[in-house]
Amino acid sequence: MKLLHVVRRYGPVGGMERYVWELTRELAALGHQVEVVCERCHAPKPDGIAIHELGEIRPRPRWLSLLRFGRRVERWLRDNPHPGFLIHSNERLALHDVTTFHGPPFATVREMPWWKKFSLRVAMQLYLERRELSTACCIVPNSDVISRMLAHYYPAQSERLTRPVVPGVKPGELRPWHVVPANGGVIGFVGKEWRRKGLPLVVEIVAQLRRTRPELELWVAGPACEQVEYLFEGWQGGYRLLGWQGEAAYLPKLDVLLHPAKAEPYGMVISEAMAAQVPVVLSDVCGAAAQVGADSGTVLPLNAPLEQWTAAVEAQLSRVQAPPVFSRSWREVAQEYETIYQQCSDGEMT
Repeated sequence: MKLLHVVRRYGPVGGMERYVWELTRELAALGHQVEVVCERCHAPKPDGIAIHELGEIRPRPRWLSLLRFGRRVERWLRDNPHPGFLIHSNERLALHDVTTFHGPPFATVREMPWWKKFSLRVAMQLYLERRELSTACCIVPNSDVISRMLAHYYPAQSERLTRPVVPGVKPGELRPWHVVPANGGVIGFVGKEWRRKGLPLVVEIVAQLRRTRPELELWVAGPACEQVEYLFEGWQGGYRLLGWQGEAAYLPKLDVLLHPAKAEPYGMVISEAMAAQVPVVLSDVCGAAAQVGADSGTVLPLNAPLEQWTAAVEAQLSRVQAPPVFSRSWREVAQEYETIYQQCSDGEMT
């Protein structure tokens, strides 16, 4: 197949970007002709993939940046025709065959008070989203959560929805199995968008647990130290602020990953933790919750009381058997997309 992928930032520099990066490389390895159109490539260019950089655009306001990028892609395709190519977008375009939704639809704004809905920003974001969905032959959600949201807010496009294609995970170092000391342990939190991912609640949970586990530590990866230091006022040690981490080398050193996100389209760090045999405790609004079995961790309602969160984490700290290794290769992801591309080429989704 001839495949043209479109993404603004090409490289493993974020959840969505890693998804595209790994998918395109696997598709190329499977023998497909893969090209990528982007603003800029943020990593060494992989062999076998033609990359076309259009130049970076001012990121704010976001709706204008998306609109300008879309128009730039249109001009580039007009000047560089690609007959026979299937266009797979991960952005708000109007000329694609397949689009992947990596986050919740902007249409959730409909649930907000009326005075928050009337602005140029809201109108343009809704316009770009509707245009993207109505253009695509196939709409690919990256989790069951996103699939349900898209079907709810855009029922007229439901027939274009494919089965979710959840992210893969690279096998890496496993957490050496050991029984966690009764007075200690290491709990991990990962997330640059730390408010949305629930760090304030994590701090409360760990503070509660430290009453009976005085040597318990909380490791925080993602946010800059100065952004979250104030959350630990009154603490006498017991935490480490790791800042941004390009690689997840710290995962095998954790005893539990805690992820009580308020909204999380998928949560790749959850599957990465399970692949490293780290137990997980997360909220039920995380897309990755569908992949968490009872032997891998605990999924709780977002509004569960603090006592229930602390009990769930304590149960994982006290476990006497290692969780299973989670496995989902990026080759599997690419093969699922092969089926979608074929359906789109055959017109089965229209």
